[in-house]
Amino acid sequence: MDHLDVLDWRRRVAALYAAVREATDPREAHARWRDGRDELLRHHPASPVPPAARAGYPGADVAPYDPAFRFVVEVRPTPSLRRSVVAGDDGTVEFDRIGRVVLPGVGSLDVWWLAGYGGGVFLPVRDAWPDSYPGGRYVLDTVKGADLGGSPSGLIVDLNFAYQPSCAYSPEWTCPLPAEGNRVEVALPVGERYRPLD
Repeated sequence: MDHLDVLDWRRRVAALYAAVREATDPREAHARWRDGRDELLRHHPASPVPPAARAGYPGADVAPYDPAFRFVVEVRPTPSLRRSVVAGDDGTVEFDRIGRVVLPGVGSLDVWWLAGYGGGVFLPVRDAWPDSYPGGRYVLDTVKGADLGGSPSGLIVDLNFAYQPSCAYSPEWTCPLPAEGNRVEVALPVGERYRPLD
């Protein structure tokens, strides 16, 4: 894998999420996302699935779509906060909290902005579902194209699209994981389930 592989991965992820946003039915959008993500995970040179495991990789284990876990919410103001995360070869990555979203029946989650060049919204979550990756999952990571849309002051937060970070597939990856403000006490039985690779 080289830099151009990563560039192509980001382009394909951005195109996948553009197709998701174009879908008029959330279930159809979810099916597009699941199929497109599986294609990338199985075959792309920048896939976090280790090359030796790709040939037998069955695809991500994703729970069926549940519309109760889709929210269209405003980003509420919060006091500013900076978070520094050591991210392996990427050095220290800085995130600024830009607000908080409140998800009825779930709780509140901090919304972060990647403070580096170009920036991007970052929304991770860690929940009580035993099938979640223990370190947490990502819902939005717009610097990599993972964006479900929204309004100028709000976001579509659809937890059905929660996916495990690259470090769930291989210890060669280092990932920023959810801090205290992105942990909820309830189980979120949607999105990608954690299945360790053999």
